[in-house]
Order: sequence, then C-alpha cells, then structure tokens
Amino acid sequence: MKKAMSPTRYDVPPELEGQVAITTLDKIYNWGRRSSVWPLMFGLACCAIEMICTAASRFDFSRFGMEVMRPSPRQADLLLVSGTVTKKMIPQIVRLYNQMPEPKYVVAMGACASGGGPFKEGYNVVSGVDNYIPVDVYIPGCPPTPQALLHGLITLQRLIDTQSLKRARWYSKDQTDMIPVPILGPDVIDPRDIPAIKEYTQRKLAEQEAAASLPLDETVKVE
Repeated sequence: MKKAMSPTRYDVPPELEGQVAITTLDKIYNWGRRSSVWPLMFGLACCAIEMICTAASRFDFSRFGMEVMRPSPRQADLLLVSGTVTKKMIPQIVRLYNQMPEPKYVVAMGACASGGGPFKEGYNVVSGVDNYIPVDVYIPGCPPTPQALLHGLITLQRLIDTQSLKRARWYSKDQTDMIPVPILGPDVIDPRDIPAIKEYTQRKLAEQEAAASLPLDETVKVE
C-alpha cells in the first residue's frame, strides 16, 4: 500500500536526503531576490559618506550580494535615499524611481530622508521623501552608522522573505501607474494636488467676488 504524503510535509528517501531539498517557489524566488539586491549609486548628503563606508572593506555589504552599485536606474532595484532631500532634488528622485523596474524598493537613510531632520519645515527641504514615493524601510540617525545601514538592509531582506508571487504588485494584471514628477516653481507642487489647488483657488475667488458685490453700508456712525 502506497504511503500517503502529508500536505505540509514530504518524505524524502534516506538515500536522497543529502541531494534533494524540497521547498516552495516563493522561497526560491525570494531567496534569489534578497541575495542580489542592486542599489542605485545615489547619494545626497552626509549620509552618503556612511553608505560609502558600508560598502568599504570593514563592513562590506557585498555579503548581501550588493557589491555592484548600479549607475543607472534601469539596472537597479533599490533606491537608497541617503541624505537631505531638497525641493530642487525631489523631481529627480521621483523620475529615477519611475525609471526603476519592478520589483523595486526604497530605503530612507537618516533623519533628513525620513522626515526632514534638523531642516524640517525649512524653505528648501522636503519633510520626508515618503511624501512623494513609497518607502519600505526607515533608518533613523543623523547620520546613521554603517551598522545601522546594515540593520536596515537586513530588515529589507526580511521584508522580501514575506512576499508572495500571488500577492506581488508587479505580477498583478492591473497596470502600475507612474508617480507624477513634482513641479518645481516658487514652491514644489505635487501634480496630484493640482485639482485640490484649483478648487481652493476658485472658491476663494468666488468669495472675493461675492464680497465685492455687496452694497456698502451708507449709515456711518460719526463720533
């Protein structure tokens, strides 16, 4: 009589235990991606110096398969935002993010990239890159140490381990829309906010026109 296999466990014959390993497609797929994350060669401010130290021989993030930092977004799947994000730079960051192929991830390294840091609410600094692009891992610090960056990369690997081919957005039938590139003028404008800005402007103009059309009060009290 043939022995029935358990739905969660498969029996391997003793003579093949050292040659055969049974796993799932998700685990193989995630193992390949987590072991070959290719960061984009992109640094903004002092956090980039710590990122360079992490790539050097003392810490050496080549152990994660990241030793080749790509100079082009077309061959990168990790946008490591390391440094202060200014309003002049955020359009370029969004454009680089749109040019990266799926699957892609974003790591905000340091207090400035995460929330503006000491320059929060400054006239030329964005209060967090997550206002424009999705962030997967935040690394606190000003600037974070190479050990903190390694911890953030390990956290990203753990995130990749939990993903499934059935739920991955890059395999869904719905087309992923590109993020509109912010417009830099007197201030940075998110194109997604333009309808709300137009509605607010039209409402204020209507209120001003209504106030201007009201008759003036002819009874003026003289002291």
